[in-house]
Amino acid sequence: MITGVGAVTPYGVGSSALWSGLVEGRPTLAPTTRLDATGFPCKLSGEVKDFSARDYVPKHYRKAVKVMARDIEMAVAAAKVAVEDAGLTTRMTLAEGQVGGTTYPSERVGCQIGAGLIAAETDELTAALVTARAAGATLEEPGAGFRLRMWGTAAAPDGTQGAGGMNNLTPLWLLKYLPNMLACHVTIIHGCEGPSNTITCNEASGLLSLGESTRVIERDAADLCFSGGAESKVNCMGLLRLTYAGRLAETGAATDGGTLVRPYDPGSPGTIPGEGAGILLLEEANAAAARGAKAYAQIAGFGAAHSDPAHCYSDGSRDIAPGPDEGLQGAIENALSDAGVSAGEIDAIVPHASGIPAMDAGEAGALRGVFGARLASIPLVTVAPFIGESSAGNGAVLAAVGALCVRHQMIPARLHAGNCPRDLRAHAAPATHAVLRHVLVCSSSFGGQNAAIVLRQVS
Repeated sequence: MITGVGAVTPYGVGSSALWSGLVEGRPTLAPTTRLDATGFPCKLSGEVKDFSARDYVPKHYRKAVKVMARDIEMAVAAAKVAVEDAGLTTRMTLAEGQVGGTTYPSERVGCQIGAGLIAAETDELTAALVTARAAGATLEEPGAGFRLRMWGTAAAPDGTQGAGGMNNLTPLWLLKYLPNMLACHVTIIHGCEGPSNTITCNEASGLLSLGESTRVIERDAADLCFSGGAESKVNCMGLLRLTYAGRLAETGAATDGGTLVRPYDPGSPGTIPGEGAGILLLEEANAAAARGAKAYAQIAGFGAAHSDPAHCYSDGSRDIAPGPDEGLQGAIENALSDAGVSAGEIDAIVPHASGIPAMDAGEAGALRGVFGARLASIPLVTVAPFIGESSAGNGAVLAAVGALCVRHQMIPARLHAGNCPRDLRAHAAPATHAVLRHVLVCSSSFGGQNAAIVLRQVS
């Protein structure tokens, strides 16, 4: 059972901020302020404003925020608000010095969180990089640029051992950028001493972590699991990677990214980078019922599969994927089978719907392969036009949105400023009430990993 939902998105901290923003149909994609994006083709992003993890950790833990990259900070904050949402008592909520009294014993609490290739802060990294160049030379002089040998720990030209530029990184640099540090800090703060794992599969990471948590609980290795993902792509290295991969829209002088990200439109210029985190609390059904927890939804089924990464690119040579994404279709079919439901029982779909033509084309083909002609009657919940693409945080945020749809029995508003195929209900529309017994959440990824979950209404 999903009993707590925590989110950090451009709408703010908390699932209520996310839900109200989507229901109102309020876009957040605007000119980037976290860095100077002048030299990038994409100058818009979905940013989380006025945010620091210092406001979401115990007082004694605030010093640790200094070694938290942005991704880690968002995961920590999302975990805190998820615990509050679920009404749980963890190590964090105990009075200082108190021993015992948590809802579950620490050894029965697990943590599986999706993470990305965390981008180092530019100033922090370049302060060391600039030392790996010829001594006394200015950057304008020929041959005065970065030298890999001088970056390593081999002998310097003067024979000095261990004089490499990497030694000029801050002493705790690595602890700030290891992907497993998201789960590390969450487990320390909340006392999770059960099974723990980090999933690094791009956009599918969050959903794959939910599947991992489900399996951990099913094999009776835990009663409660923190699960989800977080990542920020609004940084220099993140923008460079997405730009070179051909995934981002060229924004020009545009100030509203919601008009540029157009899911399933072959003419969509691409997606917009964003920041996002979603942490969901999964509890064993009987244990949740025993403490009187009110569940958002049940994870009825989970599926995963792999596909040809050709569906992920939009570099000019492969603008449209070669047919349906069979890996994504397989993941969806596996999730339906695991849930024991047919395609005809799905009432809504929360897909990746990135606005990247190659990925959208493969995803649309996969959905047609599973749902056939009935697809035209199933509402799609498209999130990217509102908050952008947050990679490892993406699937977790989609899962949070799916759980909110089931709880509120509502389809949030949709943005779409382009052309959408008639058999895909992704066109612009206001929020509407709906009967949602089963909701499918699915995502492909840049590397070809795919995941899907089926959420069931709890009576």
